Amino acid sequence: MTLTRRGFAASSIAALAIGGWTRMGSAQAGDSYRNEVPGYGPLVADPAGYFDLPQGFSYSVLAKAGQVMDDGFIAPDNFDGMGCFLLPDGKLALVRNHELSLGKELKGPAGADPTLEARLAASTYFDCGEQGRVLPGGTTTLVLDARGENVLRQHLSLAGTSTNCAGGVTPWGSWLTCEETVIAAPRTGASHGWVFEVPASAAGLVPPVPLKAMGRFRHEAAAVDPRTGIIYQTEDQDDGLFYRFIPKVRGKLAEGGRLQALAFVDGHRDSRNWATADFAARSTRAVRWIDLDDVENPKDDLRQRGHASGAVRFARGEGIHLGRRASGEAEFFFTCTSGGTGRFGQIMRYVPSPTEGRPGEAKQPGQLELFHESQDPLLMDYADNLTVAPWGHLIICEDRSGSKINHLRGVTPEGQSYTLARLNADTELAGACFSPDGRTLFVNAYAPGRTLAITGPWGHAPLDLA
Repeated sequence: MTLTRRGFAASSIAALAIGGWTRMGSAQAGDSYRNEVPGYGPLVADPAGYFDLPQGFSYSVLAKAGQVMDDGFIAPDNFDGMGCFLLPDGKLALVRNHELSLGKELKGPAGADPTLEARLAASTYFDCGEQGRVLPGGTTTLVLDARGENVLRQHLSLAGTSTNCAGGVTPWGSWLTCEETVIAAPRTGASHGWVFEVPASAAGLVPPVPLKAMGRFRHEAAAVDPRTGIIYQTEDQDDGLFYRFIPKVRGKLAEGGRLQALAFVDGHRDSRNWATADFAARSTRAVRWIDLDDVENPKDDLRQRGHASGAVRFARGEGIHLGRRASGEAEFFFTCTSGGTGRFGQIMRYVPSPTEGRPGEAKQPGQLELFHESQDPLLMDYADNLTVAPWGHLIICEDRSGSKINHLRGVTPEGQSYTLARLNADTELAGACFSPDGRTLFVNAYAPGRTLAITGPWGHAPLDLA
């Protein structure tokens, strides 16, 4: 049965309601995974031994670290967060982060070639390290054909930043790339821990302008509410906060704005369920937002100051993505990689207030739900980057370092998980994002960096294929 996008979620939910309990009771098993619902079925071993997918799916490798790109620079390693964009000419663009830091210059866009580094004029990169080399983090942009099958060109699009982890797409066609570090002088020439904006249509290096009003901290990811222009941000710390940035001018982030941290109306200050498991799965708490000051954070104490003012702690906030409720209103899912009683990971869902960021918000406050908490690493282990599929399910990248196996997981609207893919390599999965037409899922293997394109029967809701 071929479905419209609107029908994806409804069909999946119906499959669960009609036959799901029997299927859940006979969950499929694998040597590295279990399923609570069948999803697209069991994984089939990849003849190449690299990336296992269900029957009917296939992948191709679009790009690899170390390739010489069309601008002459070397494709940097450590592929992390990524966004997909439809360009005005009908082609696609992937803007990809590179989580490279000081000391990793040989993996950067110049590698060991000083002549390449000499091509980077001072105005085109953000910062250098103490040895004078341009910092190796940043972004690259891949331009694909309209079907997302072939790379037409790829180039460096942001240079001289550090530890570019995840980020988020904007409604105005740019990628927010986030530095997951607060390194500063004297090891580097400038302070780090900023968000930078990269237009998807840029044909070369963009001016490296730090968006300082969005805060200096160990950023992970960002997501924009297209209704309000408010940007939600995660922090990759065991005691991190969840932030929102209210810009002065919608879409003009460099003009500044107000940074706030999430707090619970009931005064509870911890969502991690470590010491006390008092945030029950599928329970919801009303929220309020605390204004933060000194957001450029020279002492790296922003999260401690926020917590002292009532902000909630989260266990390594990582990927965040915009979803849509049945009513069409925005909701935001984000992962907490080491949250939960077993520290296998949590997924939170934030539903903004109808008057988000405006007077009267306190009368109808936003709501935070503990949407999912893994109790079994075979079902989900260290949820990291995520995206929302066209049929309403979540697609989760795992990041269990040293495991030699990580998975892509699907999560239904009811919080039930299934396994979509298995990476047989000692590295994480990152940067999952769908093409605008929903036909292709792009994802990165972190290091050695690979960008994969996954195709298959996406036109069917996964539970319909069981």
